[in-house]
Amino acid sequence: MNWRRTLALVLLMGCPTLAGFARVGWQDIGTLAKAKTPVQRVTAMPPQVVGIPPGGKVTTDLAFQVKPGFHINSNKPGSDFLLPTVVTLSPPANIVVGGLEYPPGREQSFPFSSDEKLSVYTGDFTVTALLSAAKNMPTGRFRVHGFLTYQACDDRACYPPTKLPISFEVDIARAATRTRRDLPHPHN
Repeated sequence: MNWRRTLALVLLMGCPTLAGFARVGWQDIGTLAKAKTPVQRVTAMPPQVVGIPPGGKVTTDLAFQVKPGFHINSNKPGSDFLLPTVVTLSPPANIVVGGLEYPPGREQSFPFSSDEKLSVYTGDFTVTALLSAAKNMPTGRFRVHGFLTYQACDDRACYPPTKLPISFEVDIARAATRTRRDLPHPHN
């Protein structure tokens, strides 16, 4: 037996993960990875392109929808034991997220905790982001990436925390300047 075959057998016998791949076949690795993709119980409705002039500030609404039959903890769920819903944004250089404003949650009690009201989001909710661009920001389109981190529950159980990828475009454009032709004639 050559040394490569011996090494392969030792690795496969000593490593259950590799042995599992050998059993299901290398072509099935993608299928196994997809099976571990978390089930999303919230959808993001991406905003239109956000326009900001260099040196300017703007707010944009990030809209989300919790699927029927589920709720997620609000940003301030009311208990230290509950995971808050959080938006994390990673803008490109020279664009700054100046703050995020979360809506208040709806106070609701559930069969698994009927003696206490929890602050939750159901249906549609919107997080407002304040964005600003540096004065020296070049013009063009840039993409802001991020995540909505949340924990979804139904009336019987809570599910593992989930990260929902979000992204949107920011258009940096110079403010339109008036040309001499656009200005009113001083004698009119």
